[in-house]
Amino acid sequence: MFGFSKKLLRISTTLCLICGSILILLAIALKFSSLDCYLDDTRQMIDLNTAACRDHYYKALNLSASGKKNCTKIIQGDWEEVSQTLLENLEVKKRRVVASDKDYIELAKDCATFKTARKYITFSVSTEEANYPIAYSMVVHGEIESFERLLRTVYTPQNIYCVHVDAKSSDTFHQAVRAIVSCFDNVFVASKLESVVYASWSRVQADLNCMEDLLNSTVQWKYLINTCGTDFPLKTNAEIVKALKLFNGKNNLESEEPPGRKKWRWENHFEVKKNIVNTNIKKGPPPLNIKVFSGKAYIVVTKDFVRALFEIPFVKEFMEWAKDTYSPDEFLWASLNRVPWMPGSFPRHVIFDNSDMNSLARLVKWQDMEGDIKHGAPYSPCMGIHRREVCVYGTGDLPWLLQQQHLFANKFDPKVDDHALQCLEEHLRFKTFYGDIM
Repeated sequence: MFGFSKKLLRISTTLCLICGSILILLAIALKFSSLDCYLDDTRQMIDLNTAACRDHYYKALNLSASGKKNCTKIIQGDWEEVSQTLLENLEVKKRRVVASDKDYIELAKDCATFKTARKYITFSVSTEEANYPIAYSMVVHGEIESFERLLRTVYTPQNIYCVHVDAKSSDTFHQAVRAIVSCFDNVFVASKLESVVYASWSRVQADLNCMEDLLNSTVQWKYLINTCGTDFPLKTNAEIVKALKLFNGKNNLESEEPPGRKKWRWENHFEVKKNIVNTNIKKGPPPLNIKVFSGKAYIVVTKDFVRALFEIPFVKEFMEWAKDTYSPDEFLWASLNRVPWMPGSFPRHVIFDNSDMNSLARLVKWQDMEGDIKHGAPYSPCMGIHRREVCVYGTGDLPWLLQQQHLFANKFDPKVDDHALQCLEEHLRFKTFYGDIM
């Protein structure tokens, strides 16, 4: 009897130890599970491919569009859904009031509240993205809400962002930008600010100032993308990273044989006053027999290309020659990308010409090229308004925009059609967490 009791005691002790161990393991599992689902700004890496809390993160950080509109139907081309947003745009009382400089100055006084209220993703969503930082040069001059929404959409903690604010912008705009960037360790205002004059060298210099600051940062970024305040991405950060990897060290930007109607821009000497003025004084040819190509201000270039702008003497000579031309941003990068000594460049031969529709840097819908795509037009008709012959996109442009390969598009304006931006924000935030699952 005594032996049986002793045996029973041993069994009971063993069972207690097993149960205790199970309880401890469950407690540890619950602890780490709760940590996985905790939105903590100090956590820099959360891989959603393995995390069990994807839905939790999306619920906390989704950017669902306001009102009754169905963005999924809009993006799929449901004209009835689009029509409702067009009608709302006509009714002033239904338009959302765009946030002001002072609104952002006040909100950004408490950075934790700002990042939570504005739903910033403050952790890396995947290992691939965490290991592939991107540098951004963001040139802005006004419309603080447009800038902040662009920053929020492209923001990740591993990237680095330089913001160039036009020196002649209002004091409150400067204050608002600085208030926003002060909430992030990897976002900063350029150390040197230019007073930007349309179509002058100052627009190039603004990017160069940011480029130099970005080169001096400790972030080991791979590519640089430059943007302005009216841009918005068409791809998630993960999709941008995949595209950049496919470039395999090559640059991606518009670069074509220039049409004859544009050659006056660099054949004449221009002076900058309040505006840029043509003196009709002829310039000499570019130095070192550099061939001029036509392109745009927006580029996707390697870090080595950016470094070469400051280190290779002939590049400095060419840039010096370009300083008194008209809109040098629309030929400088395009020309340098066809010089064989420049990192990531392409040969001068015509077969390497790259149009704006084939380059991924920026999608712009030009008014004089809009029409019926079925009959050969490159762009469908603008569903917003035109500003300087460029489409400011409307909600009805989204189906076409999201079928394109480009990383960014220009122009967007919440005062023209906020529904377009809201649906893009909702779409991209969903894809950030769920990929192409619809």
